[in-house]
Amino acid sequence: MTHTPHHYVVAGCKSWHRRAFDEILSKLAGSWHYVGAPEQLTVARVRELHPRYAFFLHWSWKVPAEILEEVECVCFHMTDVPYGRGGSPLQNLIVRGHRSTKLTALRMTPEFDAGPVYLKRNLLLEGGAEEIYLRACTLSADMIKQIVREQMQPLPQTGEPVNFKRRKPEESEVANLESLERLHDFIRMLDAEGYPRAFLSHAGYRFEFSRPALYEGRIVADVNITNGAKKTKAKKSKAAKSNAKGARE
Repeated sequence: MTHTPHHYVVAGCKSWHRRAFDEILSKLAGSWHYVGAPEQLTVARVRELHPRYAFFLHWSWKVPAEILEEVECVCFHMTDVPYGRGGSPLQNLIVRGHRSTKLTALRMTPEFDAGPVYLKRNLLLEGGAEEIYLRACTLSADMIKQIVREQMQPLPQTGEPVNFKRRKPEESEVANLESLERLHDFIRMLDAEGYPRAFLSHAGYRFEFSRPALYEGRIVADVNITNGAKKTKAKKSKAAKSNAKGARE
């Protein structure tokens, strides 16, 4: 009797997710499929593949309830749940002074980050945000191997939930940090592809900081300077046009 290999879906939205899929996950036993955008993750496609699991390395969109019902969906959250449910876990952990955390593999449910847990692994929060995300991605791939190999059954979360709020872009502005150490943490926690970097606005210019290095009594970092006044005017002009269009409609 011929054994039909399982199908697996892996969803990710960053370049390092695709790299982990190509270099690690796609080489595992079974038939592996990568999706990198919400339009690729449809109910029809999921039903066609009928995957054993759908793994979400990191996903910036809400997964439709029909997909959660159709397939066992597993996500990877960067906190020791139920502590730290919600958005921007890395940034919320670092601003609270955490130097390490747990990477949790949990079953996805309609309530964000509230599903039962497959396993947890230790994760260091040292380095820049992108470095940490890369570390978490590699660890997630290793956890996927274990879940598939052992066909793990998730267990309900225990303890009192602590919820995090998703950070807004304007919260990346540097303000009222009491030490160079805290400033260094603030810059590094936002230093990743696709994230609003730490910034200051002064004299019509916007100063964005990346690649910080903390030394005795000083921080050395890269700074990208743009004409903030022009950006603001452009945003106001775009908003005015949008308002005018809305009034006409």
